[in-house]
Amino acid sequence: MTIETTYLRHDRPLWRRLLLRPEAILIAAILLIVVLSILGIPNYLRPNPGYTISTLLLNAAPILILLLPLTLIIATGEIDISVGSTLGLSSASFGLMFASGIPLPLAAILSVLIGGMVGAFNGFLVTVVGLPSLAVTIGTLALVRGIAVGMLGTTSVTSFPSDLTSFVRSTVPGTPVPWLIVVFAALAIVFGVLLHFTAFGRGVFAIGLSTETATFSGVNVGRTKFVLFVLSGLTAALVGVMFTLQYSNAIGSNGSGFELRAITAIVLGGVSIWGGTGTLLGAVVGGLFIATVNKSLQILGIGDDAIYVITGSALIISVVVGSIASVISTRRRATTSTA
Repeated sequence: MTIETTYLRHDRPLWRRLLLRPEAILIAAILLIVVLSILGIPNYLRPNPGYTISTLLLNAAPILILLLPLTLIIATGEIDISVGSTLGLSSASFGLMFASGIPLPLAAILSVLIGGMVGAFNGFLVTVVGLPSLAVTIGTLALVRGIAVGMLGTTSVTSFPSDLTSFVRSTVPGTPVPWLIVVFAALAIVFGVLLHFTAFGRGVFAIGLSTETATFSGVNVGRTKFVLFVLSGLTAALVGVMFTLQYSNAIGSNGSGFELRAITAIVLGGVSIWGGTGTLLGAVVGGLFIATVNKSLQILGIGDDAIYVITGSALIISVVVGSIASVISTRRRATTSTA
């Protein structure tokens, strides 16, 4: 057997398969958008290129962190659309506790734990009660957002220490990379290793492909899903605390619509909405693609309403294209096996 035939699949060499992966296509699309923005938007690199990069990454950081555990949930064939509301609840709780005199570190820890409780509630209803995750998290999306908004009403807490909020918004010295991206990178390594290099991660993909097969293979399906929902709640709450400090503003409406952006990024990155396939790298590149598009639209003066329309359209298109590709791939494998 030659080296070339070792890496052939469906009569395509390795280099072609790599170039046609969702990650490679999205990276090329990001570069194209950046080039077109530099050529067509006069203020794209002003006041300086480093500022543009740092603000783009700073705005992308919350979504990038949110999508890490959400990618694993979607890989099992489940979904959690309550992450944005959990972020808002964490933000409101954090602000309310800090305004009540609770030390800031303790307020942050308690707020993150509250997010973990939301995740545990979702996980319990999905794995123990047996309810569909879509229905459960639609309910908690509305319930948790209502609680978050009710905690502070129309007021907001903004009296956070200026040195801390400035640090959260700052960049690594000598680079345009925000510190929040460093936090994201550390978490991405943890979740990446968990998904792609551990038995737990193999179980995640096995559940997405077939719950019954995963169970017979020794995967504890209920426990795996429960852990993932708890991780999603904890991560969303952590983002809520960081987002609050980033903008020095605690209010229950924080994080509204973030679940749509995160899910769109994940699906654009090649993670099947039906579960079983995809990579964390693809989801992250999808998040960077969404952030790059949003940055260009914002500089052009296009409002959030138009951005939501574009994001929603991208989600629909990516799901349709992914479904069609899955059908074609299945038929091709069936034809090959019968030939």
